[in-house]
Order: sequence, then C-alpha cells, then structure tokens
Amino acid sequence: MQQTETSLTMAVVPQSFLDKLEAGMKKLEAILQAKSEKEINSQWIESVKIPKQLGISQKTWQTYRDKRIIPFSQIGSKIFVRRADLEKFMKDHYIESKQ
Repeated sequence: MQQTETSLTMAVVPQSFLDKLEAGMKKLEAILQAKSEKEINSQWIESVKIPKQLGISQKTWQTYRDKRIIPFSQIGSKIFVRRADLEKFMKDHYIESKQ
C-alpha cells in the first residue's frame, strides 16, 4: 500500500510584491469589465423588442426606422438594432435636471 504525503509550503514575500500583484489584479478586472461592456454593446436586439424598451408605439418605431433615427440592420423581414445604438439614442436625448 502506497501512502501519499501532502505538505504545506509557505513563502514569505515582500509587501511590495503583494501590492504589485493587487494592482495587476485590479487592472485585469478593469480590462475584463471593459471587454464585457463592449460585448454587451455589440449585441443585436430584435426589432419587436425595441418599442417596449423605449416606451414607444410600433407606429413611432416604424417612423424612427423610416427617418433613420436609430440605425438598424435588416435581413429579409427581420430587423435588428445594436444595443450600443439604442444607448447612444438614449444619451443623445438625455435631459439634465434643473438643480
């Protein structure tokens, strides 16, 4: 019968090393967050969901498309909008408070 030994190895490291490691982890976290936001903004949303998201009627949404107010892509009868374009539209129509 063979026995396996497990050992606990400990190391002492300078605080400066731990600080650099923590800073590197924070940078990595920021990069991953930015990448995640970029992926979300590049997602395509089906046209049928847009009026509800914007709180508008189907007729108003049709007018927006006819006037090219929000960019879209059409494949056959299917229409898609990038999430980033909806966000831009919302930001462009943002009204500041009077405080």
